[in-house]
Amino acid sequence: MVELAEAAESAAATSQQLAAFGRQHIAKGIGRLSEEVLASGQGSYVKTVSGRRFLDFTTGIGVVNLGHCHPKVTAAAQEQVATLVHGQVNIAYHEKYIELVQQLLPIMPHPSLDTFFFWNSGSEAIEAAVKLARHATKKQNIIVMQGSYHGRTFATMAMTRSKTIYGQNYGPLMPGVFEVDFPFCAQCPIAERCDGKYGFENCCLDPVERLELLLKRSTAGNDTAAIFIEPVLGEGGYVPMPKGYVEKVRAICDREEILLVFDEVQTGYGRTGKMFATEHYGVRPDILVMAKGIANGFPLSAIASRKELMDKQKPGSMGGTYGGNAVACAAAVAVAKAFKEERVLDNVVARGKEMKAMLDGLKTGAKTSKIVKDARGLGLMLALQFVPGGGYGSKVQAKCLDRDLLVLTTSIYDTLRFIPPLNISKEDMDKGCQIIKQAVEEVAAEAEEAGRAQGANGGVTGPAGGKQAGGNQLEVDYTQKIN
Repeated sequence: MVELAEAAESAAATSQQLAAFGRQHIAKGIGRLSEEVLASGQGSYVKTVSGRRFLDFTTGIGVVNLGHCHPKVTAAAQEQVATLVHGQVNIAYHEKYIELVQQLLPIMPHPSLDTFFFWNSGSEAIEAAVKLARHATKKQNIIVMQGSYHGRTFATMAMTRSKTIYGQNYGPLMPGVFEVDFPFCAQCPIAERCDGKYGFENCCLDPVERLELLLKRSTAGNDTAAIFIEPVLGEGGYVPMPKGYVEKVRAICDREEILLVFDEVQTGYGRTGKMFATEHYGVRPDILVMAKGIANGFPLSAIASRKELMDKQKPGSMGGTYGGNAVACAAAVAVAKAFKEERVLDNVVARGKEMKAMLDGLKTGAKTSKIVKDARGLGLMLALQFVPGGGYGSKVQAKCLDRDLLVLTTSIYDTLRFIPPLNISKEDMDKGCQIIKQAVEEVAAEAEEAGRAQGANGGVTGPAGGKQAGGNQLEVDYTQKIN
């Protein structure tokens, strides 16, 4: 027992030393959830240098969709490392690049998406989509959605409208980017008058009118190359787009000869219960952007479009030193095969229903409903939005961390997102749900107790049925321009 205690103490000391070194020499601008130092990962769990074992409901922000170190993906990468590590695509084709295209063709959400380009990251792929859209249409402007996240490179900063921090003090940013309101029912100022009749299945179409106004007032159709949409907002709060809205946007794009780009960097590869979230809508994208889960942790991204558009670009106008790396492509081939062989999507649907039921219960619970504003999402891309003013999301996150569960916040609104592995077992899902439920219940109880204490001191009624000394704290109107 003494030896075990000494080993644990030594591991903790090593972890603290590594973290201290990181604070001294790693860019502060990165930011992170925890000061722990990761040592290994397997399936739904990661282990730290200090010896802690966390159930991972972040999957590296939606990257290791098949869990950490999936055996088939690991084996494919190991084999490729011993065969060909770097096959530069501007020099020659390489085998795994072509094999990956062969795997992707049958799973594309529309047969017109038949031509591909691979890069390293989601941001780079978005930039590739911008280049393609501008070049193919000979038009300049881009429309993005309020609350959207498309990256942190120079061009994509201008397109990201989820938080000001992503583009703050880096201007002037890329010109020609226009923002339109996202159909975010939970933040809509007129939602209370709609009696809950609008949502994922139906759109009130007010946001469509706002898009039409933008095209009349700010960027005409003959000046607009593309509209970029995330079928489910990522950094904006895990908000699914209403089906009717997406259908109307497609019709507007057809009418105005504007390209419709689906950013499926986070929603793609099974995250929403379909291989691509586009399939929930039955709408054809002109360009589809993929990354994150495509190679289960190896740096790889892609755009898919129809050949007539891609062929407008001259040889040499696209490329990159590491784009379509052979090892990453080999891993991606293994990922595509695993989805078919292991019936991953069936598990997403089953586990997603279980988790959504738990979150819905927190939204309607007698005590938890006082701090929970909304539960939403598709598949295993789920979120819990809290009543404003109490900082409840961060408090729940901290309690989850104390219980060895990793979860992330998202959005300018107080929201937690849940991104477990798509092949997570029922046992691990139940464990994670129980931790989240207990954490929310504890925070709700603490808020109620704080409210009673403030009430005894004559405070002002606050969001959790308690009191606020400083008066009512109003939530930001969803129509406010965020960036």
